[in-house]
Amino acid sequence: MCRWIAYRGDTVALEYYVTQPSHSLVAQSMHAFESTAALNGDGFGLGWYGEHPEPGLFHELRPAWSDENLRHLCRHLRSGLFFAHVRAATGTAVNRTNCHPFACGPWLFMHNGLVDEWPRLRRHVEALIPDELYPRRSGTTDSEAIFLAILGNGLMGQAHGNGKDRDPVAAVARTVASLTELVNTLGGGARFRFTAALANGHDLYAFRYAANDRANSLYYRVSGNDVVVVSEPLERDHENWIVVPGNTVLTARACEPVEMMPLLP
Repeated sequence: MCRWIAYRGDTVALEYYVTQPSHSLVAQSMHAFESTAALNGDGFGLGWYGEHPEPGLFHELRPAWSDENLRHLCRHLRSGLFFAHVRAATGTAVNRTNCHPFACGPWLFMHNGLVDEWPRLRRHVEALIPDELYPRRSGTTDSEAIFLAILGNGLMGQAHGNGKDRDPVAAVARTVASLTELVNTLGGGARFRFTAALANGHDLYAFRYAANDRANSLYYRVSGNDVVVVSEPLERDHENWIVVPGNTVLTARACEPVEMMPLLP
């Protein structure tokens, strides 16, 4: 499965978390310790916020370990809120449109997980995307479809505006509940794993959930104003990292302490 990092805090160079640590995201792309796929070489992506309300995006098909541009970008890009993702494909094409993170207006999203039996359930999952948002569907992954469904479940009104006024947690919870019902009924108990991050340019939300399976790993660390959420710790020593429990949403809103709460009842 994929590996990712989400950061919110003081403005820093992306290299501080993405490329420099001993078990950085680049290292995880070659040798992940807590993933069903040790190699995550099916492309990578960066998403970051700067002077504009919408995030910047960079996607590349080459593995993170073999692209010299990634180190240069991470050294010079600075942001107080950014995502980084290395992909292990689960049956869909390896191309740029399927690389994470995904963006729409001010919203940024990335995912580690799957909707099992995707070829059979794809049409039903895509039916959760409102007609107004379906033209934004450019790839073929379950992850992008889930993101657009979340936008349509309460964030659509802010797709091209300020995302602070909506309730991202409620939108995600409604979407996850619908997907759980789908895999349990039409999917006959198929697996659904959802370890994801969502941001609006100000606040960071991270989710760890699974139906009919164990949720993919998720950890976080707080240091002063900085909050970093990761698929697995950036060092071999886990001492300074806290596990996010299953069925949990972590909220890291600007100027507020980190909170955790159940995603679904």
